[in-house]
Amino acid sequence: MNADYHYYATYCAAYMAGYSHEESQAICYSAQFVDLCSKTLLRKNKAPAAAATTQLQLELMDARMDYIGLQDITRIWTSFHFLPENLYAEIKGSRRYRNKYRLICGPNGELAVKTVELAKGKSLQAAGVAMHVLADTWAHRYFAGTPSLVINNTNYHFYELLGEGEEAETRLIEFRHSPNAPDDLKEGKYTNSVFQGSENNVMNLGHGRAGHLPDYSFARYKYLPAWGEFREVLKDNPSDYLHAFCQMVQALRYLRGVIPSFEAGAYDFDTVAPYREEIEQILTRRQLSAAADWRALGERLSGCAIDEFDIDRFQKEYMDAPAEKKPETFLGNFVQAALAQKSMVAKEIAASGNRLAGIVKRGESE
Repeated sequence: MNADYHYYATYCAAYMAGYSHEESQAICYSAQFVDLCSKTLLRKNKAPAAAATTQLQLELMDARMDYIGLQDITRIWTSFHFLPENLYAEIKGSRRYRNKYRLICGPNGELAVKTVELAKGKSLQAAGVAMHVLADTWAHRYFAGTPSLVINNTNYHFYELLGEGEEAETRLIEFRHSPNAPDDLKEGKYTNSVFQGSENNVMNLGHGRAGHLPDYSFARYKYLPAWGEFREVLKDNPSDYLHAFCQMVQALRYLRGVIPSFEAGAYDFDTVAPYREEIEQILTRRQLSAAADWRALGERLSGCAIDEFDIDRFQKEYMDAPAEKKPETFLGNFVQAALAQKSMVAKEIAASGNRLAGIVKRGESE
């Protein structure tokens, strides 16, 4: 998902769940910060690099591609962007293939529940981290947070569905590698990563081979993934993004203590009902960014202006704080939440007998 959803839509979900304007801003800032908290940023602020929740392109290009390097990549991307749906899925094939298959992302898995429960009683930053992870289980469905050609590659059979039902037009998508060119929604041309035939090449990480298409709420598409024995898979983002939003409201009400538990497959459609039609219109509108639409809804809900996201906003506070006070700062709370999430996911993956995410290192425990 993009900033329009992780920041402004998350603000809307938090406010609907009963958080104040200030609390909602802290939650949505943290949710968006997950996409930006790299080792480079953390080292600049003399914060623990192990708390990184993403990797810059330059970091990925310079990353070690041996077993240890691949484990580091997998720990970050499975923990925060491609949470595995079923670590014990039954699948035929070699152990190597089975382990990668079991990292395929999807909603309503056991790890999704544990992610939300992990944030219970913790900081607003922890709630924001959990909301980012939860939302991405819907957007990044069918892709895995580890470099894998066999899991993440796409081929010539990739179509966008324009419209709905029997009247929907099927259009072949043209993928291209033009990093500086915006996606052309009108012509159906999307930028993706360069094809690399090596199974573990970083170009085959996540949904890179499908470009930003999974991150657009309006997108409806179908393709033939190799892991599905080349059976056609349909992805309906408007429906998935609506479910993600209602699930975030449900999860945030649990974190506030309004409801006693959070369960997979539970969505707060009732709270969202008065705004559902407007939300569906936002989700289906074909545009590169829905930030203005989500922001307008959020400001109408709270009657307050939502601050624009500023990556540098809380860094000085952290740098200026004495060592013993750093954990109490905004960035300090985020770091603790990130370390806890990464530790939990790595432990669960390792417990399943899968070593692709390595083991928990000293300094990364909860």
